[in-house]
Amino acid sequence: QVQLVESGGGLVQAGGSLRLSCAAPGRTFSNYAMGWFRQAPGKEREFVAAVNWSGGNAYYADSVKGRFTISKDNAKNTLLLQMNSLKPEDAAVYYCAAGRYITEVAEEYDYWGQGTRVTVSS
Repeated sequence: QVQLVESGGGLVQAGGSLRLSCAAPGRTFSNYAMGWFRQAPGKEREFVAAVNWSGGNAYYADSVKGRFTISKDNAKNTLLLQMNSLKPEDAAVYYCAAGRYITEVAEEYDYWGQGTRVTVSS
């Protein structure tokens, strides 16, 4: 079992930046692919970004491409999501997830965090 803990959410103005973190206290996720997903009120959970086990291969949802950057530091056992040029439509609860391979399919991930809320004011 891998427990994931997200942090870094908060309130930001449109156009601003936030950096989300995901950690696995007491465990290593160096062998796992990792992903970020988000869910806004009344909407389905959606894929945001994913990175492979080494951190060398990443891909993004079209809606965040060029604005968000996912990175994985296996030495620090940390997953990051740098979010720039935030828009009101980016507001959601953001979840990190760990799985066996890089994918945008949420059901393929084995472990999930509890989420961190991002609010973007216009």
